[in-house]
Amino acid sequence: TRQTGQDVRTQNVMAAMSIANIVKSSLGPVGLDKMLVDAVGDVTITNDGATILKLLDVEHPAGKVLCDLAQLQDQEVGDGTTSVVI
Repeated sequence: TRQTGQDVRTQNVMAAMSIANIVKSSLGPVGLDKMLVDAVGDVTITNDGATILKLLDVEHPAGKVLCDLAQLQDQEVGDGTTSVVI
């Protein structure tokens, strides 16, 4: 079924805030590293927003847009991926 109205807007905002909260603490010179473990058990430790977002399995369309935006920022400029998402 197709959803419309306030519920969809609320879900979109929540998805965007969730993605931003994941990468927010890695921003800046005192940003924290994130340790990500994939399904196989491989561990990645990084504070690069593009890498963090690339390794996430995002299903929500609004969240996917932010992840795609960060990847495009990384391809075009090479920096500022976390700032773009926040």
